[in-house]
Amino acid sequence: MKLKNNIFTTLLLAIGFILHQITPGILGGMKFDFLLSFMFVSLLLNSKLENAVLAGLLAGLLSAMTTTFPGGQIPNIIDKVATCLILYFVIKYISKFKINPVIIGLIGALGTFISGTIFLGTAALIIGLPVSMKMLIITVVIPTTIINGIGTVFVYGVTKKAIKLSGIAMH
Repeated sequence: MKLKNNIFTTLLLAIGFILHQITPGILGGMKFDFLLSFMFVSLLLNSKLENAVLAGLLAGLLSAMTTTFPGGQIPNIIDKVATCLILYFVIKYISKFKINPVIIGLIGALGTFISGTIFLGTAALIIGLPVSMKMLIITVVIPTTIINGIGTVFVYGVTKKAIKLSGIAMH
């Protein structure tokens, strides 16, 4: 994998990390995970398996270091890696079609829902949940799914424009 693609993935995740840091925790210490939108854009712009693994590991480690969910370190790493690998295959399949804002939004929403569900399931198995999984899916995962679906479209558009203006050749 090209070094500049690795650097670009890392830069996107750093921006997502900053937004993740300034987002306040809500019910039970959970927080909206804007790092996911940037992770998804990274996968959309560089849909190679190596990038999916890199993005998943980096995003998982960044989230694990800053989670406000008690004991959420391991579930964060597991959910980001698993989500990246699942989305890698989804994006490979969808790449046969024209990528448009609706598809990008659906990928952002699907990825967020997968990530949230894996995180909660893993956390429930490892440390337990402060409230029911159903309650957390309704109050945290679904609202985050909607926000990240829209946010991913915005982030993707801005990133594509920046790439075009800078003359950087991806791939």
